[in-house]
Parts: sequence; structure tokens; C-alpha cells
Amino acid sequence: MKKFGFGLMRLPVTDKSDAASVDLEQVKKMVDLFLEKGFTYFDTAWMYCGFASENAAKAALVERHPRDSFTLATKLHAGFINSLEDRDKIFNAQLEKTGAGYFDYYLLHGIEESMISKYEEFDCFNWLLEKKAQGLVKHAGFSFHDTPELLDEILTKHPQMEFVQLQVNYLDWESEWIRSRACYEMAVKHGKPVIVMEPVKGGTLARIPEEAEKLFKDHDPDASVPSWAIRFAASLPGVMMVLSGMSSLEQMEDNLSFMEDFKPLTEEEKALCHKAADIINSQIAIPCTGCSYCTEGCPQHIAIPQYFSLYNEDMREHLEEKGWTVNFTNYEILTGKFGKASQCEECGQCEGVCPQHLPIIENLKAVSRHFERS
Repeated sequence: MKKFGFGLMRLPVTDKSDAASVDLEQVKKMVDLFLEKGFTYFDTAWMYCGFASENAAKAALVERHPRDSFTLATKLHAGFINSLEDRDKIFNAQLEKTGAGYFDYYLLHGIEESMISKYEEFDCFNWLLEKKAQGLVKHAGFSFHDTPELLDEILTKHPQMEFVQLQVNYLDWESEWIRSRACYEMAVKHGKPVIVMEPVKGGTLARIPEEAEKLFKDHDPDASVPSWAIRFAASLPGVMMVLSGMSSLEQMEDNLSFMEDFKPLTEEEKALCHKAADIINSQIAIPCTGCSYCTEGCPQHIAIPQYFSLYNEDMREHLEEKGWTVNFTNYEILTGKFGKASQCEECGQCEGVCPQHLPIIENLKAVSRHFERS
């Protein structure tokens, strides 16, 4: 397979306030172009796009292309299983939703300290191996959001897992919270191929400070900013696939343009990525990737990722000169459909599922102070 996969997590929508309103016509064009250029890997999950991603995979991919022309991955998340029966209930529903017949790659989803006990309690690792023995899964693995020490424990205890999906990008490479480099090196130590998620960190590395962008443009004026992030991840030894959650045909066209004939970064180019990371880290307020795991169970229906994005944009502005930005209007528009940041009940469910381990409650207070001035 070519080293680039289509992540069906941030698909284009017809209604920005409804993640499930997938723009199927645009997705079909994206799928067709992706396959036409020789790429085959598609990655979805039970709850992506407001639980509509797997359905979109069926409509745009499975029903329109031969089964042997693509590779499909999906996942089981601990947040949706509370019994042994739930495992099969969700798996069978995924087979129906996708119409795929079998899954080329199947993952236990987003493993971290807070949920590993549930995967163990319901014997999910052995359950997944049983699905493989039955021919319903071709390759068994898991995605992971925690420490390299925990990753070491899991891979030591479950050596039959064939691959690991990790968040790897140049911004998180030395992050004390994400620890991309250390987790990647642990997977390599265990001889496990790595699938990379969040190489562009939810779009953060597509819209970087001017100073960082200038580093890249001075070196290669024709290369897009996101191309540096994707090529950084794809250049790492042991990385078998890099996923990108593309939400428009234009994004896909750009990504395919440099991944169709992939050229690894030189040592000089890798150094530029690390220098850009230092610049970005000095300016970003809340390192949210926009995965939206936090929003599904929010009792106040707060648009957490959107608010954090607006806040980050304003923190990069010279507010002492402007005093007001369009983001105040954008925030007001969003609060017409979603709960305000100040309406957070501090129940903590969002922090319990955040792959970035962000202090969401405190960050929402900052958002509220900033945008809800009176």
C-alpha cells in the first residue's frame, strides 16, 4: 500500500452545526480521486461524524467500488461497551453499517489509563483475535493515547497485536503530555508497525504562525504548509501509514500531490520542522485537535473544540490594538446553537475522554472570560 490513508473523521458536511450531515456527493468525489491515484487505506470508527462515518463509508466507498480495491479500518471504543455482549453488538452493527463483509484492520480504540481496565475486563484483546481467526478481521491492533510506559505494558502483555496507531506530529514530538517520540520509539522497540493519526494535529499544523510558515516557504515556496507535517510523519522508519482527516476535495488534492510520489524529509528539513514547533508552541493557547470526543456526552451541548479554535485564533491576534475580532461574532453565533462556555457544569466527562489530556474545564473558563464580557 501507499503510505497515505483517508481518515473519515472530519468529512465535509452540509450543516456545520451537525457533524452527521455528511456531504456524500463531495465524499464520493474524494473517494474516487483517492482510489484513482492508487491509494487504498480508509479509516473510520463507530462514533466519527456523529456516528455517521461508517454509513458514509458504505455509501461512498463500499457500494461503489470492488471490495478488493480498498482497505477498510474501524474501531471499538470502550465508552460504548458495558458487557461481553456489547462487543459483538457493536461489531455486527459496524458490519451492517459499512456493508464491508470484513475489516482489513480493526482497532481497540483510543487506549489510555482510564479505559484499559474495561478492555481487559471484557477480554477485548482475545475477542479481537477471535474475530481474526473467524476471518472477520485481517489485522488486529489498537490506537493509543497515553504514556510509553503503559504502551510497553500492553505490548508486552498482548504481543499478538500486530500494529499500533499513534498520534505523531512534529509539534507533539517532544511534548511532555503527548510524548509522540517516546511512544513511537516504544512501538518500534516492540517491532510493531505504526499507523500515524493526527499528523496535522486537527488542522493546527495547516495554519501556523507567519514566522513558522516563512521557514518552510523560504526553503520550498511551492510546498504547502500541511505537506511538511504529513511528510514528517511519513519519513519515520517503521511508519506503515499516515492518516489525514480531509474535509474537502482541495485538501485531498494537495495531499495526494506530494504523497503520490513520496519523498522523505532530509535532515535539514526535519530540523526546520522542529524549529517551527518551537515557534508554534510559544504561541498556541490550547492544543486541541478538534477530535470532538469531548462533545458527545456534554450535558450542556457545549461546542468545546469550536470554542477552543476561536480562542486560539484570538490569542494570536494583537487584541490590545484591535480590541474586537470577528471571533466574538462567531462565538455568539455558535452559542445560538450550543451551550455557552460559562454553562459548563464541571462534570468532567469531557476530560475523561480527551486524548490530549487537556484541562478542558479550566480552558472553558478562560473562553468564557474572553468571549462573554459584559
